[in-house]
Amino acid sequence: MSFFSASPTSWNSLIQQVALPLLEVRILLEHASGHARTWLMAHGEELADPTSAAQFFALVQKRQQGQPMAYLLGQREFFGLLFAVNPAVLIPRPDTEILVQWIVDHAPREAVILELGTGSGCIAVSVAHTRPDVRVLATDLSAQALAVAQKNAETHRVSDRIEWLESNWYQAIAPKTPVFDLIVSNPPYIAYNDEHLVEGDLRFEPSSALTDGANGLTALLAITQGAQVFLKHQGALVMEHGYDQGLACRQLLQSHGFVRVETLPDWEHRDRVTLGWI
Repeated sequence: MSFFSASPTSWNSLIQQVALPLLEVRILLEHASGHARTWLMAHGEELADPTSAAQFFALVQKRQQGQPMAYLLGQREFFGLLFAVNPAVLIPRPDTEILVQWIVDHAPREAVILELGTGSGCIAVSVAHTRPDVRVLATDLSAQALAVAQKNAETHRVSDRIEWLESNWYQAIAPKTPVFDLIVSNPPYIAYNDEHLVEGDLRFEPSSALTDGANGLTALLAITQGAQVFLKHQGALVMEHGYDQGLACRQLLQSHGFVRVETLPDWEHRDRVTLGWI
């Protein structure tokens, strides 16, 4: 049962009924009504149409239950682009832009890139959009995630330079002469017992994209172990990881023959992306 007023009310009154941060309220009302914020401000005292009001209150109730804004809106901004998202994919985060920026800056001319665990496709699409000379093979174990990624590629007109493959890491990629200049991934790296998995947005995101169900290093290890079969000489492996996993990832890459290993910090100066060359 809704505790919101069902009687005719103005746009401004709708906003005043909601106990959420004002910015979130305004964004949800824009989304539900289809009107820009400037229009809503100019017409605030006019009666809201019942359909928009009902949709608005439904969104508000979901938000008050903790559902992420990105899922309610169906999109999230990343690397200057808007990406469609739903509960089948991880919500793109600013920290992952560190990885994307490194790829954009360091990928060789006409590079062929393998992305493992593409999710929404935010890495593959952002790279292809920014670097029209590169080609990407993007994989994911989830067919639902790949469908979201393909939609994002179509939206940003890079479908002709990204190939999609349903695969558990390297499993569906036939071993052959190494063809990739870079292998990149933002894999599940949260330990199964991490308290953050039951907090905030993470409660609603796909667990398989967040945790390996173990100590958080399983996926990072699998990606590192398989990389040399597919990387060209002087190719690089680049992986995002947890803020406390920098040392473990550097040791992991070094123990598998990678050189010039380094860790890049995120916006809060914490270890976030580790890379090495073969």
